[in-house]
Amino acid sequence: MNIGEAAGRTGLPAKTIRYYEEIGLIRPARDSNGYRAFSGADCHKLAFLGRARALGFTIEDCRALLALYEDKSRASGDVKRIAREHLDRIDRKLSELREMRATLARLVSSCAGDDRPDCPILKDLANP
Repeated sequence: MNIGEAAGRTGLPAKTIRYYEEIGLIRPARDSNGYRAFSGADCHKLAFLGRARALGFTIEDCRALLALYEDKSRASGDVKRIAREHLDRIDRKLSELREMRATLARLVSSCAGDDRPDCPILKDLANP
């Protein structure tokens, strides 16, 4: 199937599929005319990558997960380690977002929001 059909089947944009090929995540065959020829296995890999990316895994995580998926002698502990590291990154980001939200909520509540020029939000942003 061509890239448009693969995109339709996997839900990924053709541009993303081209990028995944460019960085070596997938390697579709080429027809005699030079066009990409995607197999069912290629589409399965693309769907796998799309799901992993939707969960926020990095490209390098995806590369490692795809290699582990294709390795029938893999250890599930290797997969869990990658997922655990990603989960830890998500937890750190959530903590940062909670702190950011608390600071911004405090600033918003301290601003009168009236016609006067005094603004604690701008004052805080100007502090190094």
